[in-house]
Amino acid sequence: MSEVPSEVWLGLAAVLAGWIDAVVGGGGLIQLPALLLGVPGASPAQVLATNKFASVWGTGSSALTYYRRIKPDLRTALPMAVVAFVGSAGGAIIGLHIPKSAFNPIILVMLVLVGTYTLLRPDLGSVTALRHSGARHTALAMLTGFLLGVYDGALGPGTGSFLVFAHVGLLGYAFLEASAKAKIANVATNLGALAVFAPGGHVLWHLGAIMAVCNLVGGYLGARTAVARGSGFVRSVFVVVVSAFVIRLTWQLLTS
Repeated sequence: MSEVPSEVWLGLAAVLAGWIDAVVGGGGLIQLPALLLGVPGASPAQVLATNKFASVWGTGSSALTYYRRIKPDLRTALPMAVVAFVGSAGGAIIGLHIPKSAFNPIILVMLVLVGTYTLLRPDLGSVTALRHSGARHTALAMLTGFLLGVYDGALGPGTGSFLVFAHVGLLGYAFLEASAKAKIANVATNLGALAVFAPGGHVLWHLGAIMAVCNLVGGYLGARTAVARGSGFVRSVFVVVVSAFVIRLTWQLLTS
């Protein structure tokens, strides 16, 4: 096991992360810890930057696949993506100066609330039933995109899941359409963070390129799977993934 190059394990982690991220979001909760374990000598900024570089290819691939097959309404998605980009760039600047361990309890609480709410509402996300319309709908989407953009730039893990849930729980989209719109915003948050990290020389380009290809493959396969299986499948995977993340973070907090 130890003789296998770390690039192989990180590549496999990137494929899985891309698939999960395309279906329900949250691939960073797999890919970021994998980088921390696989490149123990890297700085926090290098880990975050390399994760973003790999992720943007996967989210871009899945966003394009969703757009071709689902045709999500861009009148909401694009304004949300623009402010998400700005928020993520600002969050990345913050992320260069704060300890990442401080965010684990916050992520855990958010995941527990999101998972519990989804379980208690079995019909949530089965069909699209928008809760707002017109300018109010767009404004809420933009506010959500900006706040999650800041979070994604500063730390990142779970952003895709939170974007999906925001589209379902706050805006009223079905899970499948929510995933399609969330991917567009997620591409923007990854690019926003990279706009700060890349010029600072924080990206590990060789490793990032390998993981980017793997993440792209996972993102493409995940989006095709979600489109073929529908909102019910996406919801089921969402609950499983959120539950796994809650268990993992709880264990990490208890043993740290």
